[in-house]
Amino acid sequence: MIDINKYSSSKYLLFGSLYFSEGLQLAIATVIVPIYLLEKNFPPELATFVIGMIMIPWAIKFVFGWIVDYSIQLSRKQFILFGGLVSSVSLIAIAFVDPSVSLISFLLLLFIGHCGIGFLDVSADAWAIEMSHEKERGKLNGVMAAGLFAGMAIGASIIALIAQSLGYSIAFLAAGLLILPIILFPLFIKEIKKIKKHQKIALLLISEFRKKTTQSIAVFLPIVLIGGGIIQFAVPIYMKINLQLDIGQIGLIATVFILAKVVGSLVCGAISDKWGRKTAIYIILGLSVFFSASLIFANNWQLLTVLYGIIGFLSGGLLSVLMATCMDITNPKIGATQFSILMSLANAGELGGGATSGTLISLLGFSRVFLYSAWVFGPALIILYFIKFKKQTRKT
Repeated sequence: MIDINKYSSSKYLLFGSLYFSEGLQLAIATVIVPIYLLEKNFPPELATFVIGMIMIPWAIKFVFGWIVDYSIQLSRKQFILFGGLVSSVSLIAIAFVDPSVSLISFLLLLFIGHCGIGFLDVSADAWAIEMSHEKERGKLNGVMAAGLFAGMAIGASIIALIAQSLGYSIAFLAAGLLILPIILFPLFIKEIKKIKKHQKIALLLISEFRKKTTQSIAVFLPIVLIGGGIIQFAVPIYMKINLQLDIGQIGLIATVFILAKVVGSLVCGAISDKWGRKTAIYIILGLSVFFSASLIFANNWQLLTVLYGIIGFLSGGLLSVLMATCMDITNPKIGATQFSILMSLANAGELGGGATSGTLISLLGFSRVFLYSAWVFGPALIILYFIKFKKQTRKT
């Protein structure tokens, strides 16, 4: 068994790989499935609505967190293994379902798969909170976010190319099989249980959410990610409808976006450890307003790729800093529940923006949708000004 306290590099490898499996599922949902449904002649508003529905588990992660914390006598590793297996098996099963024949079955299997990822995600987060120190959480969350985006890059490029050359069924099957070896890694990691008795979760949660900083961040999280959700769902559709690109081309451009997220998460995570979380978020949001609005000028794939890559860098950086911020204010005794509530709020904002993007495109057109995605960062900046962040400890 590997002792993470003795081999710190294994900590980054462990959580980076677990988040890689999550990223693979996200790429399937946000890149592969929307294009698949469009090719099956589903309208954009229905395609984005379906994606919003299957990703509801990301907005209710607190349910999985409550179960994991309540069952504290079970190890985090057991929930990670369970969630990973559910995710993998669901993708394999989807390979045999045609959405044009049975959309409900297709949707249900994807939904179950993301429930599995929900269990994996909250368990990994709780484990990371227990194992990490505040002074390293920016870097750790940078690696976790980088793993997430690396998984999305593989999904958006290699899985997309498999879908183009061998068909979507083989693509889903390949993705499901790829997750299996990843979830076996935690079995080789030594886990030391710090809490062995059932916690009074409700009382601890009430106590934590009475804190003004926690309340302010809870309001801030869904608002700050609405614009990113709109862009994440709208741009692949824009590439398909306006630029007339095929699934392979869209996958490659999406890969640039996701690889930029990997770099952004690592860079901004480290910066937030050095300069502070609030300063890092200010810089990221200020730049996001400009570059999100600039998408209205992207009338060719070259300019779109450049702007999309910059937005990806900022998006990845924002996520890693937000995750580190939420870990800073989370009570380790209820790590799975409190952190999952905060991230559920963040995901609700992102998924809410994404799920409505198809309808907004139909009503307003792409240019106005891109402008509104930039405008949303304004209210978020105002809220950010009034948040008193926890003072970070410094390395001496």
